[in-house]
Formats: sequence, structure tokens, C-alpha cells
Amino acid sequence: MIVIPAVDLRDGRCVRLREGRADAETVFSDDPVAMALHWTSQGAERLHVVDLDGAFAGAPKQTALITRIVAAVSPVPVEVGGGLRDRAAVDAVLATGARWAVVGTRAALDPAFLSEVCRAHPARIIVAVDARGTQVAVKGWTETSAERVVDVGRRAREAGAAALLYTDVTRDGMEGGPNIEDTAALAAEVAMPVLASGGVATVDDLARLAELPGVEGTVVGRALYTGAVDLRQALNVLRSSAGFAGATEAGGRQGGGRREASDDRRKGGEAPLRGR
Repeated sequence: MIVIPAVDLRDGRCVRLREGRADAETVFSDDPVAMALHWTSQGAERLHVVDLDGAFAGAPKQTALITRIVAAVSPVPVEVGGGLRDRAAVDAVLATGARWAVVGTRAALDPAFLSEVCRAHPARIIVAVDARGTQVAVKGWTETSAERVVDVGRRAREAGAAALLYTDVTRDGMEGGPNIEDTAALAAEVAMPVLASGGVATVDDLARLAELPGVEGTVVGRALYTGAVDLRQALNVLRSSAGFAGATEAGGRQGGGRREASDDRRKGGEAPLRGR
């Protein structure tokens, strides 16, 4: 499992919100490009960049800054979301050099749009399914729709999305621990690569997520910025755990099902999530 630092942009600064609320903001840097470079220098294999102004406005607002971030950290791949609610916005964010576009609200509400962008950009669309309980939160997490999380996940798989980004919005930015149970259940239901997000507070949280079949990455924000999670330490722990699991598989069968399932998905045409 990879650890993906979040770089959330608002008014040209790097911030974190609590539960996605615009009035619960903490500014961590006035220089998002430098912050992105900091995470890659610590070993990050990809970055998760969110245009929060775009998410609240419903259209991208930080395209120029995102272009600078993507260029600065190259060749480390970047996934970008926030306000991508039409084909032109998706095309534009991928034109910045971002490896993946993260679509949320529109994908949840409009299956035709989801199918269109996945066809137009094979293996470059990540569907963000943001949850309040079993239901999908939309419009910058300000509203809850009638759509069920699992149904959006299944549509994402059928449309050919590269991955599903699952966030329990009640935990995002709270450092209270991730929603392990619902993350595991969703990954089992959708049978496609899942990226977890929301609530990570410790390296142990990451280790627990790494044990979940189908969860191939975790987006981490506030815990990295406060120092509760040290990125280098987290990467070392996860690599050591992966090495131990690999040694176990070589001598027996423990853990083999997860690797085979991942291999089967990739034989179907999906790009490896590491994106190197």
C-alpha cells in the first residue's frame, strides 16, 4: 500500500479542513509548491492535490497553481480533484500534466458523465466517493444525496475507472482513526482498487489499512502536517510489513489471495496505481 500526501489548495495556500467545512480551516503553508516538494523529498510516490476553491465553486479555480505543482514534482505522479463537474474541466486538469483526474459530485449523480470521461481518458479517472454513513456526500461535502456509496462504486468499476477514492467525511481532518470496517466492506463489494482517506492519525492506522484486501493506497493530510505521522517512518514500516508478507507467501499461501486479486484487476487493463 502506498501513502499519498494531500496538498489541499485554498486562496493559493496549503490548508486542511475539518470534516470538509470551509469555516474549519487550518493554514499549513503559504507555498503549496514547496510543500509538495517537501513530501516528494520525503519519499512520497504520488500526491493528492485538491482545489478546494473549485470544490466549493463547482468549477476549477487553481489550475495555474496545480500546473506549477505538477511540473515541480515531476516525475512523481499527481492526482487532482476539486470542481471537476464537466468534461472540459476534466480535460483541462489532465492537460496540466496530472496523471489522474478525481471526479466526485458529477460522477455520483450522472452515470452518463462517468462513462464519458472514463472512455475519453482510460485509466486516468479516479472516482471519489465521499460518504456520510452509507450515503454519498456531494457539492464539496455540503449536501448528502440519495445515492448509496456502494452503488457509485459499482458504477465506477463498470465504467472502467482506475480506482475508487473512499472518504468518510465525518472523520476527514479529525485524526480520530479511519473507518476500517466500512472501507473493508466497500473494497470487498466493488472489487476494484480502493484508495482510503479520512481520519488517519498514526502509523498503526496505516498498517491496519494496508492489511485490507483491495486497499492499494491511503491519502493522508492533517496527520502528516501536524507531525503525528512521519512520512519516512510510515513508508519504512509499510515496506517492512510488505516484505514480511512476501516472505510468508513464498513459504506458504498466507496473503496470496490479495496479490492474485490485484493481478487479476490489472490484467483487465488498469494502470498500476503507483504510476511510476
